[in-house]
Amino acid sequence: MTWEMVDLKKRTVTLPETKSGQKRIVPLSSVAFSILKERSGTRRLDGKVRDIGPDAISQDFAKACRNAGITGLHFHDLRHEATSRLFEKGFDTMEVSTITGHKTL
Repeated sequence: MTWEMVDLKKRTVTLPETKSGQKRIVPLSSVAFSILKERSGTRRLDGKVRDIGPDAISQDFAKACRNAGITGLHFHDLRHEATSRLFEKGFDTMEVSTITGHKTL
């Protein structure tokens, strides 16, 4: 993710091309906004927010699961869990689909 994708005024991140091949604008949670706002003062020369590869998060998650003795759980499962939690918090279908990127729920 690069800083040009982040809009702190609108509290969004624009993903130029998702897995479906379409651009998507994602609202930032209050925690994500706070972290990005704090980091915005010390930007990297290459424009990246952080220097990690595309599989780094999934690999770290798999390692954490192994260390905890958890089997059969994948990083993508968290998307489904988050979707359920958003509905539990009272978000409507349109809000949840905007946040999660689901076309159908």
